[in-house]
Amino acid sequence: MAVSTGAGEEEVMSTINITPFTDVLLVLLIIFIILAAVTKEPKLPDAKNRDKVHPSQIVVIVNDKSEVQIGSNTIPIQAASDQFKMLQEQTGHVYKSVIIKADPQANYGTILQVMDAAKSQDLTDFGLANHIEGQKT
Repeated sequence: MAVSTGAGEEEVMSTINITPFTDVLLVLLIIFIILAAVTKEPKLPDAKNRDKVHPSQIVVIVNDKSEVQIGSNTIPIQAASDQFKMLQEQTGHVYKSVIIKADPQANYGTILQVMDAAKSQDLTDFGLANHIEGQKT
């Protein structure tokens, strides 16, 4: 590309015009920012289980607001270890398993805290209850 100057000579411009390149990068940046704001976590698939879970005396329910219910008592997550200890003492340390029924919208960290509290009281086997295929919810 030749550029003419006012002196009548033709000189070859040796610089690269990066303005179009910068424009494209800015447009891509804006697109990625918008996509990042709009994109949500993917929905986890529903688990299907053909076998019924064996009943356990210790059942933990975590609802969509991450409220924890151990047995028949709704408790704060900080008191979960004490609740597990009380249940272990009542049953004579017979049970080593805990069944966790968690809502898909529950906070995963809350479920992990429940599992840690159970492990601290020698409850080492965990079962995650889900919908049994062919039955009502």
